[in-house]
Amino acid sequence: MAFVMAGKSKARRLTATALIAPCGMNCGLCHAFLRSRNRCPGCRTNERGEMRVACKIRNCETRRGKRFCTSCTKFPCERVCHIDKRYRTKYGMSMIENLKSIKAVGLRSFVDSEKIKWACPGCGAPLCVHKAGCLVCRGSPAYGRNLNFVSNGEP
Repeated sequence: MAFVMAGKSKARRLTATALIAPCGMNCGLCHAFLRSRNRCPGCRTNERGEMRVACKIRNCETRRGKRFCTSCTKFPCERVCHIDKRYRTKYGMSMIENLKSIKAVGLRSFVDSEKIKWACPGCGAPLCVHKAGCLVCRGSPAYGRNLNFVSNGEP
């Protein structure tokens, strides 16, 4: 699955695996990435984005050179635990569980399961983790998600 990201001068395709941030966030589900104006390019690009520049996890010196936080000796660090708690509470998504799943089944399998889990049942578009309902067809399946969230580490 590829996401099209429109820039001012050209359109660029990003593969879904390139949209998984070091912290385990699927940038393809983020409102900042999905919105039509002033889009964030995702954590893995070199383009400037307001949130990416300030992200302490993306810019972590300890993780430098490692693709995901699970490769770090301090995993799960205070920063990852903080964002994990916030996302579990507000959005029903766990960064730590995402990272454990990536480590257990591999990035490609994780992304394939994300495509199913976060697809709008009405139109198939990716759902936004931050908004209830589909941003494309405006459908509102159970809080806007196709979630099967389990807190014991199972994807």
